[in-house]
Amino acid sequence: MVPRGDLVEAAATEAVKKASSVVALTGAGISTESGIPDFRGPQGVWTKNPGAERTATLRHYLADPEIRKQVWQSRLHSPAWSAEPNAGHRALVDLEHRGQLRAIATQNIDGMHQKAGSDPARVIELHGTMHYVMCWSCGNRAPMPPVLERVRAGDEDPACDALVDGQPCGGVLKSATISFGQALDEEVLERAVLAVQSADLVLAIGSTLTVHPAAGLIPLAARCGIPVVIVNADPTPYDDLAVAVVRTPIGLALPLLLTE
Repeated sequence: MVPRGDLVEAAATEAVKKASSVVALTGAGISTESGIPDFRGPQGVWTKNPGAERTATLRHYLADPEIRKQVWQSRLHSPAWSAEPNAGHRALVDLEHRGQLRAIATQNIDGMHQKAGSDPARVIELHGTMHYVMCWSCGNRAPMPPVLERVRAGDEDPACDALVDGQPCGGVLKSATISFGQALDEEVLERAVLAVQSADLVLAIGSTLTVHPAAGLIPLAARCGIPVVIVNADPTPYDDLAVAVVRTPIGLALPLLLTE
């Protein structure tokens, strides 16, 4: 067995031990051990297929039916539907049960934190959720599964069927997620900012910390004098702001850091 001290810095362990109000900022890296690929890592979706990034850009999605067809097929076969939470997700649940976790601000759309048992009221989904769809025309929001059933039945680019003035809307449907070129929900971002400002420790887990404004929560914490611990396989732009940086795989590191 590898000694605990060889896997997790003492400074990281001490920071968690002293904290009574922890905010976790989680990125795609926390879900890779559940079989959900990240985007920019060595095996990331966009690393292996740079053209796929185009499908995540709002203006292309809205303008091009062929891109929407690609995206719907990708949604239909996403590994996230059958994935299970891993030890990293469960360690955050343990921290919550001990009363130390204030909030999870996640850049992920997969719902793994809630599936692991985190209180949904504590999970701030900065980039939205893949479990719902929304209409770009009428704004209707609805569960994703019935729309996926339409795709499975042969509807390659399903349109909104919500009734507007007694008639089906017919607008473009997309997942209730934030695409490139789409602004974050200001109320959701404000929740995350307030959570960070009231924390006494911020844990950045599995995020490259390059996507803003979510990544801006780390320098915000530093300006407020709140210690930051970064758990990520690769260097981030804010490693120098952290009191500790942990490179150990997340599913191994977080149970060591966060469980008694």
